[in-house]
Amino acid sequence: MAESTADRTTVASPSRFHADPIKGSRFIAAVVPVADEGAAQAMLADIRAEFSDARHHCWAYDIDAGRLQRSSDDGEPGGSAGRPILAQIQGHGLTDVLVVVVRYFGGVKLGVGGLIRAYGGTAGKALDRAELRVVPVTAVLRVLHGYADTAAVEAALRDVGAKDVQVTYEADIRRRVQVRADRAEALVAALQDATSGRVRAAAVDESTA
Repeated sequence: MAESTADRTTVASPSRFHADPIKGSRFIAAVVPVADEGAAQAMLADIRAEFSDARHHCWAYDIDAGRLQRSSDDGEPGGSAGRPILAQIQGHGLTDVLVVVVRYFGGVKLGVGGLIRAYGGTAGKALDRAELRVVPVTAVLRVLHGYADTAAVEAALRDVGAKDVQVTYEADIRRRVQVRADRAEALVAALQDATSGRVRAAAVDESTA
């Protein structure tokens, strides 16, 4: 499956939301941007420590546009907390975000349906209020060209907004360049045109690079 070149939306900064009590139970949502699973687990540990006196710390996260999704009911009935939280993240079209909903038990059981509404509703309202930011998806290309084509290559890079990540001067010039993913094919074509086909350019698989 080809990787999506669409921009991604995440939360701009951590935020909290305190829901109105439901039959005595208090629900507090913590929304946190996370770059990877390690960051998500570290933030989850911090939130657990902060609300160590709460009975439940239910959570979900989505990382890398759905490639990594996890959720936990943390002692609530199966499917009543983590999955509703994850559904809200998906419904808001967000990625690279962790949502933890903390529950202070109020003495009255809510039932599975009530828990789904409480956890999902608290997460949804928290995400409604969160400040968002759009993150462009980028690609990295290897570019190999002769010294005589330097000016033409650099002009083509500027035209599509590509930036050098690394440049090595050897018998030829080797570049790693970053560009918006939806402009990568146009960049390759522009480089070929600018150098009459002399340049070599190929995408880098950053998972193995």
